[in-house]
Amino acid sequence: VQLQASGGGLVKPGGSLRLSCVASEFTLDDYAISWFRQAPGKEREGVSCISSSVRDTYYADSVNGRFTISRDRAKNTVYLQMDSLKPEDTAAYYCAANLMRTRCAGPPILHEYAYWGQGTLVTVSS
Repeated sequence: VQLQASGGGLVKPGGSLRLSCVASEFTLDDYAISWFRQAPGKEREGVSCISSSVRDTYYADSVNGRFTISRDRAKNTVYLQMDSLKPEDTAAYYCAANLMRTRCAGPPILHEYAYWGQGTLVTVSS
């Protein structure tokens, strides 16, 4: 079972991208879903989280005010709208489901998550 992340690409600084996270074998509504990213040579970091109920969201300080996480229950999809992109946002982006919590309580904790997919690459460069 995996989540499929898509929507990455090459964009200039200041540009926007929307990432999608889709599950084909289970319902995303049952889980808190988070986006993580990993830049070359760096550890994977939690970027944003949305709770099962949608009432809770979390954003890392580095993306707060620029990124927006949302759900489309009908499409069983979680989105990450990324605006005002910066070169330091360049990374492989992954989505994952939290098997231990349905709410977002601070930075996503890596070992609580499963169903990692292959990720999607975001490159911000002029």
